[in-house]
Amino acid sequence: MSDIPSLYKRATQDKAHFDALWDIHNGKTFFTGPLYYNAHHQHGAPVFLAGIYGSFRLRMQGGDWVGCRTAVIPAGAVHELEIGGDPLTVLYIEPNVAGIRALTPLSRHTREVNGALVGSGGELAFMRALYEDRYNSEWSAEPLDDLLGFGKRRSGDAQTDPRIARAVEFLFEHGDDLSPVAVLAESVGLSASRFQHLFSEQIGVPFRRYRSWNRMRLAIREIIKGHNFTDAAHLAGFSDSAHFSHDYRKTFGAAPTISLKKLARLQPQES
Repeated sequence: MSDIPSLYKRATQDKAHFDALWDIHNGKTFFTGPLYYNAHHQHGAPVFLAGIYGSFRLRMQGGDWVGCRTAVIPAGAVHELEIGGDPLTVLYIEPNVAGIRALTPLSRHTREVNGALVGSGGELAFMRALYEDRYNSEWSAEPLDDLLGFGKRRSGDAQTDPRIARAVEFLFEHGDDLSPVAVLAESVGLSASRFQHLFSEQIGVPFRRYRSWNRMRLAIREIIKGHNFTDAAHLAGFSDSAHFSHDYRKTFGAAPTISLKKLARLQPQES
């Protein structure tokens, strides 16, 4: 990714305050923005983290705090973060696009810590350039798609059971669907118990947890498009904004107002 310029200092206009950059597109969810402390939480998809201006601290459940510049965390792994107000890149990849192995090449000089892969380097200049270009009227997510393509080529791709893959694709396309698990299991030719076992084994989180993540992603897209929290929650299948806020805290470890209050360049598309 040498075509992305290396920017070793913060842009002057960013010293006063940072806005958040969101992009939900082509099976990825991308956020870069200022964060402080994220309490214990777990994601429904594997995630790559990068401190674009400095290191951050990570603690996996049952472990000690470690300082790192990048990290790759599996879906469902409980962890907490201390960032100190600087921008952190957070990149999720959906299982119908690729698995966690596509994220591992983005981190360098790594070691395993309580199930996470933490590193002292990685695609930092790339992430920094994307963030500092967020007000460009021609901002594009294509370089990010290229980066994930690079990760997939470097890592290879694990095969997902085609029945689970079909279920994931359905959930991806129908984020607000609340059908009983037995209905979806039957649609792919499995009993409910076998379906739930296979789903957890292959995706890394239980079916209900992944479905909740899909609804969360859908709600965030609606907020990006301009809806308020209440309308976005209803459109994504949450009973009300309080339900959405509760699940948001479980997913991200902080209130939605922390990362959704100020939005910069937005790309709410999905395909």
